[in-house]
Amino acid sequence: MTQTCALVTGAARGIGLATTDLFLEKGWRVAMVDRDRPALLEAAATRDNVLAIARDVSNPQEVAAMAREALGWAGRIDALVNNAGVAEFGPIEHCDFETWRRVMATNLDGVFLCSQACTPALKETKGAIVNIASISGLRASTLRVAYGTSKAAVIQLTKQYAAELGEHGIRVNCVAPGPVRTKLAMAVHTPEIIQAYHEAIPLNRYGSERELAEVIVFLAGPQASYVTGQVLAADGGFDSTGVGLPALRAPAD
Repeated sequence: MTQTCALVTGAARGIGLATTDLFLEKGWRVAMVDRDRPALLEAAATRDNVLAIARDVSNPQEVAAMAREALGWAGRIDALVNNAGVAEFGPIEHCDFETWRRVMATNLDGVFLCSQACTPALKETKGAIVNIASISGLRASTLRVAYGTSKAAVIQLTKQYAAELGEHGIRVNCVAPGPVRTKLAMAVHTPEIIQAYHEAIPLNRYGSERELAEVIVFLAGPQASYVTGQVLAADGGFDSTGVGLPALRAPAD
């Protein structure tokens, strides 16, 4: 039996690496893509059935090479996980065009380019695409004009691809993570920020990288064979609360 293959971008760390590990546990091969070559090679060196592809998803030529390398290694692509992303936060008035374009190039252009490059292979396998957006693409917040807009665009791009590629048997879905306990988040979130998130999220905690991976791999696999064009917020209920003011949730005396 031919072994299924997933291509995961942003696979050197965080949610991408957790997703890689879960695919491997389920018997898949994984083409791990990341532009951080040292981190990628370090992660791949300790795992079997993986191919490290050091490429930048915002560059059309590198994306084309990425698809060729993955197909040359595995002979097929059954799932594409568009996880690579950058986060740059700050006031709107300080978001210069270079910052705007840097965020869009990876977060939005990268999803478009990788999906387009892998579509012929996914048609052959009737495979799946899972795009990683963010809760910031569903609800606005301060300091995220480029990031939030890019993720909202990924949500719409998901629906466009689902509508067009469904007739070829390709499913396209989107995961919108809420706050996740990654090393980066824990490094930049102050105790005050962490407490505020806990108070605003109905489950009163951050998600884990593994919990996000479980959702991603489910949507990529046969268990979700009749699910396409959907946006799943894996966010502990954050989006469901609207403004979510903690004081409004406190019981009256």
